[in-house]
Amino acid sequence: MNPVVIIPALKPDEKLILLVEELQKKDLHTIVVDDGSGAEYAAIFELLKSKYACDVCTHPSNCGKGRALKTGIRFLLDKYPDSTGFVTADADGQHAVANIGEIAGALGGNPHALVLGVRNFKEQGIPFRSRFGNKMTSSIIRAATGIRCQDTQTGLRGVPMKYADLCLGLTGERYEYEMNMLMTFAENKIPFNQVPIETIYIENNRASHFNPIKDSVRIYWNILKYSLSSALSSVVDLSLFGVFSTYLFPSMTAKIGLATLVARCISGAVNFMLNKHWVFQNSLTLGSQEIKYGILFITQLFLSGLLVELLSGLPIPLIILKALVDASLFFASYAIQKKYVFNTVKKGHTIL
Repeated sequence: MNPVVIIPALKPDEKLILLVEELQKKDLHTIVVDDGSGAEYAAIFELLKSKYACDVCTHPSNCGKGRALKTGIRFLLDKYPDSTGFVTADADGQHAVANIGEIAGALGGNPHALVLGVRNFKEQGIPFRSRFGNKMTSSIIRAATGIRCQDTQTGLRGVPMKYADLCLGLTGERYEYEMNMLMTFAENKIPFNQVPIETIYIENNRASHFNPIKDSVRIYWNILKYSLSSALSSVVDLSLFGVFSTYLFPSMTAKIGLATLVARCISGAVNFMLNKHWVFQNSLTLGSQEIKYGILFITQLFLSGLLVELLSGLPIPLIILKALVDASLFFASYAIQKKYVFNTVKKGHTIL
């Protein structure tokens, strides 16, 4: 069976009807999720069902794009389990039908990759918030995973059916869901097949329901919490390192080694508790997590002390040198903790 197109819709207009009509001509079946549009828009969804044989799932109230996508995926698994996969598209006319067809076709060419319809943000007419937001999230993904994603905000994606359960296991109810998807696929070494698509912004993207403040906070919140946790732990670490290296240990070698050890033990305990209970909100009882964190802790401790020792001959104050070294380990530690230390998802699923 051909890929099925899943379209989350909130208060759509006639552009959604035209989109479904054109997709039907391309033999692409659609599942539309009414995300709490209300009685005023009921006629549009009824028309989609009666005239175009479109499957419509309805949320009684607005739940967010992430929840709507998961509702569509769950319906797909129940009704069309033999489909080769699914394509997610937006309801506001910003994805050309030809491009949706290209993404659907690309699923058959590489059934092991996440297919992304990527826009060229260097073109004229791109709204500033879209250009800036994409650059920010692209930088975060590249720093955390090493993967360069040209368009992190794209809603046009092709997902092989084998990853449907993985998508259902992701956290995120609103726009942060799509960022979580990219991070999780990257961390699971699932390749990205990035297909260039037409860049369409209708009336400067005025029809978008994306809230620049609220939804941006949701997208970056987990990474922000981790940053705050690391920053607080770093303050504890650097403060104790400064006290110990200045007042307690006389020789240079002992000063660096012992100060690093004692300061990191205390700050490490602070960091573990913050990450477990606040950042990753892991409710499992203590056990293997301590072992994993301990291994990571010892590795970071060794690398931090070794690098500071090796670079201590540079004309840089020790406390600044240590801050630079620890900053270089920041993103690697985040990825390891999220995927291996505090991961609670079963069957190989990863959660952001």
